[in-house]
Amino acid sequence: MIETASLVDQYCHGVLTTELGLGAFEAQLGGAAALPAPGTTFFDTQLGAAVRRWCPPLLGLEPHCTPARYLARRRELGTPEVTRRLLRATGISTYLVDTGSGGTDPAGELTGAAETAAAGAARGREIVRLEPLAVRVAATAGGVGAFLTGLAEAVHTAAASAVALSAAATTHPGHALDPEPPGPGEVRGAAGRWLSARACGGPGDGRLTDPVLLRHLHWSAVRTGLPLHLGAGGGADPYPFAAATAGTGGALVLRDTYPYHRDAALLAGLLSQVHADLGSVLTRTGAGAAGVLAEMLESAPFGKLLFSTGARGLPELHLVGARVFRVALERVLGGWVRDGAWSAADARRVAGLIAAGNARRVHGLAEA
Repeated sequence: MIETASLVDQYCHGVLTTELGLGAFEAQLGGAAALPAPGTTFFDTQLGAAVRRWCPPLLGLEPHCTPARYLARRRELGTPEVTRRLLRATGISTYLVDTGSGGTDPAGELTGAAETAAAGAARGREIVRLEPLAVRVAATAGGVGAFLTGLAEAVHTAAASAVALSAAATTHPGHALDPEPPGPGEVRGAAGRWLSARACGGPGDGRLTDPVLLRHLHWSAVRTGLPLHLGAGGGADPYPFAAATAGTGGALVLRDTYPYHRDAALLAGLLSQVHADLGSVLTRTGAGAAGVLAEMLESAPFGKLLFSTGARGLPELHLVGARVFRVALERVLGGWVRDGAWSAADARRVAGLIAAGNARRVHGLAEA
């Protein structure tokens, strides 16, 4: 067996503290996905199947019980007890929690780093999300100059206490992320347009989606020297930006890369500062996670892959992320040992790197 004594969840969100009905629970399972097909639910996915496999026994139920039975037992125990049971069964010793969307979840408030860690009997550190930070500054800024000054101060303050910064690569899936930092005039113009649109109540819902301001934030983060967690969902191409920032800041951790995980692994092999997050890649593939992990191990140096759950909202997702990772690791590395391709000592060493060691090195964390 390939054992991993403890895990560092290098990217996740907090959990909901509210009681959830069937519809709200399923919406959390689906995340940003479209509605399921008529007559089906989000339990009819690899993630849903994994929840039904791993979570019921921790609530005193048989594996693979029906969703209705599971949710009834969940309500019977109450959210705080369910959260404690699930988080403390993950084997996660440290949670790095992106707190940027804590108050915007339609189902309720998400716990912060300290609350999440306390529920899981673990340690917690904060990852600061840049887009909501800009929105908070804009809410009190008196004009373009005040906004840009306040934004620079806010990023500097966040970098003093956070373990990493986080942002989305682009608001345009499939597009390359512009590699160059915008000039001062370009930034002021974009800020003026965005602030005016906010003052007029539109378009959009007040979120920061302007590509120039996003680029400005990305480069502001790079200059802090902290790791930047860059969400590359939707097929956004991070290579030009990654190449332009090589040697200029801290680590660049690519997350949300499925089904483009091979590209992320290849990029991690090409550029020294680039690392690839395993979180949503493995969780979304569930029973097929071992195959996906093997694909990433084909291309990325072993010191460039970092375990995370990528979980948000449901403590079930933290538990599933940890269990799916451990099973996939045993099937891949353990299989190579049994075949004679690897030694057991090498398998244990590489497992320790991916499970916790790489995250500790990238984020400057002390041993648990």
